[in-house]
This record gives sequence, structure tokens and C-alpha cells, in this order.
Amino acid sequence: MKKLWFTVLFMLACPTSVFALDFSLKLEPSVAIPLSSPQSDVYKVGGGGSFKALFGLSRYLDVAAVAGGIGLPGQGASDAGAAWFGGGGLRLKRPHDAEGAYGISPWLEADALYVRTGPLNRLGFDVGAGLSIPVGETRPFWFGPFIRYFQTVQGDRVDFDNRDAKILMVGLSFEVDGMLGHPAPPEPVVAPAPVECPAVKECPACPPAPACPPPPALVCPQQDQKAADRDGDGVPDALDCCPDVPGPVAMQGCPEYDKVVIKEHKIELKEKVFFAWDKSKIRPRSHHLLNDVVKALDQNKAFHVKVEGHTDSTGAEKHNQTLSESRAKAVIAYLVAHGVAAERLESQGYASANPIASNANVSGREQNRRVEFLITNREGGK
Repeated sequence: MKKLWFTVLFMLACPTSVFALDFSLKLEPSVAIPLSSPQSDVYKVGGGGSFKALFGLSRYLDVAAVAGGIGLPGQGASDAGAAWFGGGGLRLKRPHDAEGAYGISPWLEADALYVRTGPLNRLGFDVGAGLSIPVGETRPFWFGPFIRYFQTVQGDRVDFDNRDAKILMVGLSFEVDGMLGHPAPPEPVVAPAPVECPAVKECPACPPAPACPPPPALVCPQQDQKAADRDGDGVPDALDCCPDVPGPVAMQGCPEYDKVVIKEHKIELKEKVFFAWDKSKIRPRSHHLLNDVVKALDQNKAFHVKVEGHTDSTGAEKHNQTLSESRAKAVIAYLVAHGVAAERLESQGYASANPIASNANVSGREQNRRVEFLITNREGGK
């Protein structure tokens, strides 16, 4: 028993060093109802609880280490009863990164247990079923109802009641992803190099270098203002990410959009494009996002864009390649249907070749399933 507890504690303390898999912790407080004699004759309805460490063998199957206990108050003058248990088992579940059905994950569990009741050590088992409901966009927390059947197996012993103890447990489960402390590292921020004000004849009013404002502010106004800043927004074309449409200096000369930001080489999305599970059908929740992309391309008619599709590493690579290509093409079809010229767009699928986070956990795989918009040309015709 001591060895079992030591193993469980070690796995909880060092989950990521022991398993390069999904890891989560689950707490299950419950009501405990005795179902058969002699327990139902001697004890009232009580309470119980278990604590589980779950390690993902696949998207559908987890292996579990479990520890917990049950307490039943006595009837009349009877003493209260208690049982302590530990062991391991398996959980079959709907993948936690599956889309649709509001992300709800039904599950089935079965555990083999070592049970201690008073002076007796016995074997036992339990089987359970429940629902896990996600909380948050990246689904780090889960909760939901469950029901569990618990049975202690009593062998033949002299002077003991040899009937098995059978208990029904009903309660709520609370689960947390144990990989929360390992987010993908942020992209490095490169400070812009200082810019000195050019000393040219055509700009006699240019202030001395120490007083020259830093980019992306206008360094030195030119005599031919239209040639240097054709959209007239105060950001010179050399520094303007959107030279044909006015925008504030803080946005590098690009307009402010609700759901996208135009950067030097890409149209960056403030949220991801969602598709039907394992398909290329765009979910309605992403229409507003893509409408903002359409607006950005309509206002910047010189832009040519490559739409890239990416998947996580789950499943066959050939299937992922086909899926990434079809999703990129589905996005292009949406943009064309909303007025963007097809000759300004191209698509490419990369499957799981370019991850931006770890594929070893649910949160990382969620980030890797994405669509990106790369600006390949800003000098096309209007």
C-alpha cells in the first residue's frame, strides 16, 4: 500500500518528466448509497470522493491512477463505516479537442482497486460513466455529473460476513489540465533600429538628428508629399504597411479592424478560423472574422495573399495534408464569394509540418490547427 501511494505521489509531482502525454487531474466528491446487505442494514447514506491522475494514451483513451475513500454513518447505535482505496484503471472518452456538441465529452471508466476496511485488505473494482463540460475557449477546466458503481470483493473468511459490499456513488467531477503551466514561448520582440533624420537639400527645414522623432512617425517631410506618402496619413510609404489606405501611426499606417491586424508580411487574426470537426466546412462563428479579412483586402487592393492551412499531428499525415489543403481552399472560396478577386489569392496546405506549439497536449494541438494569411505582394495593380 505504501508503495502504491509513493508511485501516485511521484507521478503527480513529476507528470511531465514521467509522461510526454496529456496529463490532467480530476476530483470526484459524491454521495455514497449502500445497495446490499449487510451495509444497507447497518449504515445510512454517506459520502465519498476520489482523486485521479489521468495520462492520455490517445485522444480517446486515458490511463488513471486513483485514490479515495468512502464514509457511511451508522444506523442507531451502529458505528460508522469507512473504506480507503487506491489503484488504477482506464477511461474511454470523447476527445477533449473535438468540436460540436458544445465540446461536451461523455466518458466511461473502470478501475481495479485495493481496498482497506478496518483490519481487512481486499480487492475491489468500480465502473462509472459521466459527462465532462468544458470551461473556457482552450478548455483548461471541465466539470460534470457522474454515477459510479463500487464493489468490494469479499473472499471466504471465518467469522466474517462474506457478502460483497456494493455501493452506488453519485456526484460531480472537476478536472483541470495539468499542462497549463507550459504555454508556448512568446515570439521575441525586436526593437526597431534608431533612425536618423536624413540631411538632404530638398529638406532644408529638417530638424537636427537628436530631435528627429523615432519610427514609425514621419522622419522628415519631403517636398513631393504625394510621392512619399500617397495615402496622406502621415506615415511615409517606406514605413507604411498599407500605403494605399490611410491609417494611424500606431498601426503602421493601416486602418484598425475588429478582428484582424495587418503586419508587414501577414494579416494577423485576433481569433482562429473554426471548421466542422475533421472537415473543411467553415463554422458560422468564423464568418465575422473572415468578413474582416474581406474588408482588409478590399481596402488594400494591391495585396496578394497566400492562405496556409495547418493541422496538429494527430492522425495519418496523408489525411492531415488533404485536410489542410481543403481548409485553405475553403477559406479562399469564402473570400472570392464575398468579392475578393481570385487572382489575388493562392492556397497551400502544410499538414503538421509547421507547429507553433507542442502537439503533446490539448492546448498546443488547438493552437496548431489554424489558418494563416501571408502577404506575398503589396505592389499589385488596383
